[in-house]
Amino acid sequence: MGQSFSDTSKKDADADSVYRSFTEYFKKIKVENKIISPETIQSIELNLKKGNIQGAHSVIRAALKNIDSVTISIAVTGESGAGKSSFINALRGVKDDEKGAAEVGVTETTMKITSYKHPKIKNVDIWDLPGVGTMKFPPKDYLKKMEFQKYDFFVIVSATRFTKHEIDLAKVIRLMKKNYYFVRTKVDFDLDNEKKRKACTFDQENILQQIRSSYLDTFRDNKIDEPRIFLISNHNLSDYDFPVLMDTLIKDLPVQKRHSFMLSLSNITEGAIDKKYSTSKQFIWLEALKEGALATIPALNTLQGSDMEKLEAILNHYQVLFGVDEESLEVIANDSQVPVEKLKEKLKSHSLLETKKEETLEKTFLKYLEKFASATGGLLATGLYFGKTFYLHHFFLDTVTEDAKVLLRETYSKD
Repeated sequence: MGQSFSDTSKKDADADSVYRSFTEYFKKIKVENKIISPETIQSIELNLKKGNIQGAHSVIRAALKNIDSVTISIAVTGESGAGKSSFINALRGVKDDEKGAAEVGVTETTMKITSYKHPKIKNVDIWDLPGVGTMKFPPKDYLKKMEFQKYDFFVIVSATRFTKHEIDLAKVIRLMKKNYYFVRTKVDFDLDNEKKRKACTFDQENILQQIRSSYLDTFRDNKIDEPRIFLISNHNLSDYDFPVLMDTLIKDLPVQKRHSFMLSLSNITEGAIDKKYSTSKQFIWLEALKEGALATIPALNTLQGSDMEKLEAILNHYQVLFGVDEESLEVIANDSQVPVEKLKEKLKSHSLLETKKEETLEKTFLKYLEKFASATGGLLATGLYFGKTFYLHHFFLDTVTEDAKVLLRETYSKD
């Protein structure tokens, strides 16, 4: 039997709801934070507008597969003593003395390229390249030997002045149509020394501007287009230009690589946490649409044991990404000399699945659903409902994100 008129009308109405909700949602996201290209968004919207849900699913499936499989390769180079290893550890969110960290304070004698995986994001690779000054051939040959084509961008690190070797290297990188960034490390030491020398007239912003200007003069003298200089401290990442550097890298990366890079960010500012939240939320949306996970408002009073196992896995996934899992809490507790249980008292995600609580998961979730509906307006107002699992993804993500911000504020309050 063929479809009835009412069935066809309902299908068209559902497709229209999906189209309007998708369009409104992605319109609100800043261009530089979107994890799918404008062309992909346009293709999804076109399929949805035509009522071709399956076609939209295919486009989303291909985009998500690309995001999951694509690798981000970051090359870091600089002379020995420039703070290169500490910078690599900062990008990976590990401390210099942690197991698997890039070794700090070792004189560079090797010509070997060393690769470091991000501990949480499997497709982010950071490569430690020997300083161009340690090699016995010109920058062009250096880049060929370092297999320049496999890197997304180069970070050239210095703790003093950028040498002619490094400036010439930047010129060749630009000719080979790759992005490069000059990073000046250890500015906190410069500021401390200046403060001791001139305590009465010390002006931090003025000194930072002087450091920046001196580098720009060097680049002008060497007839190189003025690049942005990022002044950072590898041990105080929320200070100076490290957050700005991260924002710049996100904007400059190919769109399909942004998701993994944003997830790799350390929780050094609320802005970094918000970026991880935004990219995770986009991913949830796309996963839900890919699966065609449309349903009525879910009822949670029928959760089975297998459901709870899945929920624990979903919740733990977000806790690990946002650094509020058991292992991360142990590290934070050790650093701040506060018992883990004391930290957990301030967090909500660790008690979400406790069945002994008077406020059950079902009740908590239904309260969240009401807030979700009033906050978004779009999804529930248009009749578009994701299935239970995807609402729970949102619920867990929101809760874990707030926990990450609580921990960040706690960390700063101890400083």
